[in-house]
Amino acid sequence: MSEKVDQLRNIALVAHGGAGKTSLAEVMLFKAGVTKRIGRVEDGNTAMDFEPEEIKRTSSISTGFHHYDWQKHTVNLVDTPGDQNFFTDTKLCMQAADSAVVVIDAVDGVKVQTEQAWDFAGEFGMPCLIFINKLDRERSDFSRAYQDAKDIFQPKPIITQLPIGAENDFKGLVDLVKMKAYTYDTGGKATETDIPADMQELVETEREAFIENVAEADDELIERYLEGETLSDDDIKNALKTGMASRAFVPVLCGSASKNIGIDRLMDFIVDVMPSPVDRGPLAGTDLATGDEIERAPDPKEPFSGFVVKTVADPYAGRLTIFRVVSGTLGSDGSFYNATKGTRERYNQLLTIAGKEQKPISGAGPGAIVAVAKLKETTTGDTLCDEAKKIKFSCAEPLPTLMSFALVPKAKGDEDKIFSSLSKLLEEDVGLKLDRNSETKEILLSGAGQIHIETTVEKLKRKFNVEVLLNTPKVPYKETVKKKVRVQGKHKKQTGGHGQFGDCWIQLEPLPRGKGFEFVDAIVGGAIPKTYIPAVEKGIIESAQRGVLAGFPCIDFKVTLDDGSYHQVDSSEMAFKIAGSLAFKKAAEQANPTLLEPIMKVTITAPDEYMGDIMGDLNGRRGRVLGMDSAGKNQIINAQVPVAEFLTYAPDLRSMTGGRGIFTMEFSHYDEVPAQISEKIVEEAKKSKE
Repeated sequence: MSEKVDQLRNIALVAHGGAGKTSLAEVMLFKAGVTKRIGRVEDGNTAMDFEPEEIKRTSSISTGFHHYDWQKHTVNLVDTPGDQNFFTDTKLCMQAADSAVVVIDAVDGVKVQTEQAWDFAGEFGMPCLIFINKLDRERSDFSRAYQDAKDIFQPKPIITQLPIGAENDFKGLVDLVKMKAYTYDTGGKATETDIPADMQELVETEREAFIENVAEADDELIERYLEGETLSDDDIKNALKTGMASRAFVPVLCGSASKNIGIDRLMDFIVDVMPSPVDRGPLAGTDLATGDEIERAPDPKEPFSGFVVKTVADPYAGRLTIFRVVSGTLGSDGSFYNATKGTRERYNQLLTIAGKEQKPISGAGPGAIVAVAKLKETTTGDTLCDEAKKIKFSCAEPLPTLMSFALVPKAKGDEDKIFSSLSKLLEEDVGLKLDRNSETKEILLSGAGQIHIETTVEKLKRKFNVEVLLNTPKVPYKETVKKKVRVQGKHKKQTGGHGQFGDCWIQLEPLPRGKGFEFVDAIVGGAIPKTYIPAVEKGIIESAQRGVLAGFPCIDFKVTLDDGSYHQVDSSEMAFKIAGSLAFKKAAEQANPTLLEPIMKVTITAPDEYMGDIMGDLNGRRGRVLGMDSAGKNQIINAQVPVAEFLTYAPDLRSMTGGRGIFTMEFSHYDEVPAQISEKIVEEAKKSKE
């Protein structure tokens, strides 16, 4: 590993699934001599995708890390998933990189996850480069893919290379920086040649546009250019570097990972033009001693600081923590302070990650992406630092969960095992949520979609030998009342010895939605002794938990206890608790009870052309559209939809929009269930009780 921070490059490979990120990483590792052969995703033998679930699905479900040396530089590759189900991992791991290579499939163009990754890069202020891949495929089209990127992306993409040949005849590229052509043999070896005669005119035009775009990043350069001066390769490279770092533009390169065409030029471009940690400059955080904002520069002499981008749960090796060093240096073993959790952590060995392998290293400086095993408290998103100079960095938030399943253990008594094993997987994947619904008594696992949850269940079986079945979650309905009534609840029982006697009169009335439960003691003249009044309230609360319509908890009502009677000998707390319970049941039955359902606030973002289908579908789900906004080529719909109609929305929206629609949702309020649906629910509840 090179010790110099300016000779380090941290590159995230991002794109929609299937664009060829992992294949590209394979060729780069092979070209740099790290691997002896080029693995294929289809054959399940790549260095980056090694989890059984990835091999089975032939796509990345977790970010892979690897590194290689090229022209006296060390390049760390961060190969992120392109499937929407695993995009929280993509977002969090992108923070470890200084710039991104956005891979675009020359056949399919820009797809929705590519756009989302681009937005993350914007959020992190990260310079990008576009690599148009798969130019050897049938129906591939460089100009169309470039135009697609130009229409959608800001900052503007600028053509830096042009392909020679198309589809099956794609054999090389013209470099507009050096004004040279490169053709490739079947082994991926490049030969420098003259620019083909039939491309001369196109190359001249594109070179002109390229120089103008690049010169915009450098005022002095644009003056020299306009005065007719010939710019050197170094002039152009420096302007490219400046423009990329300030996100003035995004260079567009081209090639084919599967045919090993243009990959060496991309690797050269990464070390020549893409930013090092030094170019990215210091990172701001909070000084824990003063609360002020301070910075840590990527300097080995600064105090140590870093942040955790990923945690891997291994039942045998324990927890593996992957983090980026921001400043200072670490030795092969030692300790540091976790500023997020407020604890000191020790580590015995510093590791570098090479695909599925971890190799011990003697130390690491700024910009390094390293790992340590068996930390006790540290999880993804935490800041690690020198205890004498405490700092805390802010970390990106996981994406919201969109779909939940109820987990049922296959083996009896496995509930606790499910919880403890899943808690470990949740450390690894912060895009998951685990919950126990107190009302429906179900264990709920929530994630970004069905594949996300199915993959987690597969991992649960493979890593912890726990098997579960997935069910659609029950909807947590509630009940309420709609009119005011006054009733008597009387409990009288005579047995040998002491009897039982409790008698109360209550008024039951509805409260506005969201107000919960209110109890008013309006007893005068000691009709019921003070000691028994809490027992009446307790009886009402317990009875309300079971409702009267379908066994759901009753909410938003007020009870006024205004009269009653007692017996010197036979009255007791238990007797009054039963009386309160009887009074509530009787009152609720007479007070026009009704069912309530949870309503979600939903925001759906999708291209304009799918709006008709989405609106029609929302109407079919009893949705209420609150309004629409537009954002670029997309429309944003805000709506309210009942949870009962929305349990399977993630896969439905995906198929409706060809994977280009995304949505978020959060709980809004409870609302009355329409009569005909309410009858069905009550009917089903009665059947299941029988």
